[in-house]
Amino acid sequence: MSSQPHSERAATDAPAPQFTLHSGNASAPLTVGIEEELLLIDPVTRELSPQGPELVREVFGELGDRTGTELTRYQVELRTEPHTCLGEAGEQIRTARRTLADSANRLGLRIASTGTPVQAPTAPVLFTPGPRYAQSVAHYRALDDEQIVCACHIHVGLPDPRDAVQVSNHLRSWLPVLTALTANSPFWGGQDTGYASWRTTSWGRWPVAGPPPYLESPAHLDELVQTLIRTEALIDRAGLYWDIRPSHHLPTLEVRVADAALTPNDSILLAAIVRALTATALTAIAGGEPPPRPVPELLRAACWRAARDGLSGKGIDLSTGRLVAQQTLAERLLHHITPALDQHGDLALVRSHWRRLRTEGTGADRQRAAYHRRSSTNDVTDYIIAATTC
Repeated sequence: MSSQPHSERAATDAPAPQFTLHSGNASAPLTVGIEEELLLIDPVTRELSPQGPELVREVFGELGDRTGTELTRYQVELRTEPHTCLGEAGEQIRTARRTLADSANRLGLRIASTGTPVQAPTAPVLFTPGPRYAQSVAHYRALDDEQIVCACHIHVGLPDPRDAVQVSNHLRSWLPVLTALTANSPFWGGQDTGYASWRTTSWGRWPVAGPPPYLESPAHLDELVQTLIRTEALIDRAGLYWDIRPSHHLPTLEVRVADAALTPNDSILLAAIVRALTATALTAIAGGEPPPRPVPELLRAACWRAARDGLSGKGIDLSTGRLVAQQTLAERLLHHITPALDQHGDLALVRSHWRRLRTEGTGADRQRAAYHRRSSTNDVTDYIIAATTC
């Protein structure tokens, strides 16, 4: 993906480092887990409902610790167990969403999987009680007031932190394409923002967010995190909001770039792509292939462009610095990971969902289509609710 005129390496004139795979067989099946953040909606007003903690208590008997609260009371989180079979992961997502929806219905509510609410609250934001949430609100102030946003996080099993850091370096240049593929947040405050992923744009205001830096080693990561904590850009390691990060509490690499997926199928497509990207990176590492090192400013610009235009617009080719159709960049990604998709038995699934995306569009495209039928934001909210458990 990188070339001399547009590479960070060319700018710094640093020698290419040597890489080693530490966790064994690069071709072994990788486990994958999915975390989804969802919104609670009042079906009459279509406004956000602050009953997240109540819903988590209601559903705990069925889902246990596979569900939890989030920063605001308008959100809940669902988590899958680790899986090597994406069919099983998909069924767990569908079952969990339906279980959560049934419990929400008993409370007179609905669940909605979207990166941002169509209608943002007009009253002061209600935060979930707890010392860490209170610390975040006190520290980050108005940033927290507009973080009623939902993401889909993919965890890929990488028990050795040295592998996690190296894979992160290999995945950085694909972040704009992943943003475009998963865009599902065009509305905010009852208005079309003009962005396919407004969540990405809003989230980028945090002091430690967006594409991660190039990391030399786990020690480099630890030193950087400690500096960020010491300078109070972070309150703790859990607040490291980069789009890719070695998990602070699980033996995984966590890819956090995506909006909450509109449908379970959208979640599974993302999981398949991220796992295949990870497997492809591990193969490259085992072969001694250095990762791309795009200029940070160009990578950031490419992520912004992908968030604005989604899959239907143009994106920045990081190897040339030129605009290219975003679908062309997506095709390059899929070609790049085809052997890994085949290895994991996911090739047919991804090809099928890629055809669907080209026909139906991303979640953002589908939300806008729902709006244009009658120019009604209520229709958008109702569509999201229906699609969440389809």
